[in-house]
Amino acid sequence: MPWSQKERMRSGEPYLADDPELAAERLRCRLLCERLNVASAADGNAIGAILHELLGAFGKGAYVTPPLRCDYGYNISIGARTFVNYGAIVLDCAPVTIGDDVQIATAVQLLTATHPLEAGLRRERWESAAPIAIGDGAWLGGGVIVCPGVSIGAESVIGAGSVVTRNVPTGVLAVGNPCRVVREL
Repeated sequence: MPWSQKERMRSGEPYLADDPELAAERLRCRLLCERLNVASAADGNAIGAILHELLGAFGKGAYVTPPLRCDYGYNISIGARTFVNYGAIVLDCAPVTIGDDVQIATAVQLLTATHPLEAGLRRERWESAAPIAIGDGAWLGGGVIVCPGVSIGAESVIGAGSVVTRNVPTGVLAVGNPCRVVREL
């Protein structure tokens, strides 16, 4: 039996994102994000309940400050005591794993989706995705963009506005576009 588009997506193979099953799952996610993004800041219980329903894993003591935008939700794992500030965008066509005690500043984008370089395949709506992993204790400054397939090591700091196009090792300060290690911490 041929793979479904969802199976192709989850295995890192090219897939068609306008597949009805995937479209229905994105709608579910958008509706949950809608609820999250209009929830009263005074109602932490409601926010927590929505995040537990939306995300694949949501660690004890973690907090996400709405608004949040994502594609599926279930591919996102957030570790304990992690803080995600306003305006995060997570294109979670592949797993996005955020460790414990991570700090994510405003307007950070975690982008697992990628598209073929060949225009004809893009016109046919093919895309693929590669996972993102952020190690324990990392800090991503405001406006950081993390590209598909990138891992950021534990305790590393990514400077504001950086575009992370390749893996960042553990315990370093990295900045810029493209993001480069400037020193060990």
